[in-house]
Amino acid sequence: LFNTNASIVRTLVEGCAEHCPGAVLAIISNPVNSTVPIAAEVLKSKGVYDKTKLCGVTTLDVCRANTFIANSQGKDPNDVDVTVIGGHAGITILPLFSQVPGLNLSDDEREALTIRTQFGGDEVVQAKAGAGSATLSMAYAGYLFTENVLKAMKGDENIVQCAYVESDLTDAEYFASPCKFGKNGVEEVLPFGELSEYEQGWLDKMLPDLKKQIQKGVDFVN
Repeated sequence: LFNTNASIVRTLVEGCAEHCPGAVLAIISNPVNSTVPIAAEVLKSKGVYDKTKLCGVTTLDVCRANTFIANSQGKDPNDVDVTVIGGHAGITILPLFSQVPGLNLSDDEREALTIRTQFGGDEVVQAKAGAGSATLSMAYAGYLFTENVLKAMKGDENIVQCAYVESDLTDAEYFASPCKFGKNGVEEVLPFGELSEYEQGWLDKMLPDLKKQIQKGVDFVN
C-alpha cells in the first residue's frame, strides 16, 4: 500500500505545487500518517509549503467512533461527537471516549470500543473477503471533511473538525486533533483536552509508531 500510494501522492502533489500552490490539500490516501509528510516534503522542495493548507483526513475515525459509541448507548450517531486524536492507522487512532458527556462504559466496553475504532477498516476487508476495503464510508468521510473546509472558506466561523496536521501538541511532527478552519484553511490547531489514564497509556504507546510512520514518508521524498 505504501509503495503504491506514496508515488501517486508525490506525483499529484507535485502537480498541485505547480498549478495550484495556494489550494487546501486534504490527503485521504492511506497510509495518511506517511502520505501527509510526503506531501509536505514535496511542497517544501517546491518552496510552496504552508502548514495551514495541508491536512490528512481522519474523519472516518470520528464517524466510526460516533457510530460504535452511539450503538452501544442506544443513541443517534448524529448526537455524538467523539474527538479522535493521533494518526489514521491502527493503534495511532485514539478516540477520547472519556470526554463524551454522560457516557458510562465498563473497562471491557471501553477497551472493545477503542480497538474496534482503531481496526474498523479490517472488519470491512474481512466482510469483503479481501476483495476490497472501506470505500463508501471513506467517500462519506471525505465528503464531510471537504464540505466543512468549503463552509469555512465561505465564512462560517464555527467549523472545528479533527484533522491530521503539522502540530506541536506532542513530539510527533504531525498529529490529529481538533482544528479550527477558516477562509485560508487551518486557522488554529486546538488542544485535545484532558486524557484519562487509559487514554494517556494509549498515547504513550502510539507515539513511537506514529513518529516512525512520519519518518518513512519524509525519507521517501528525500
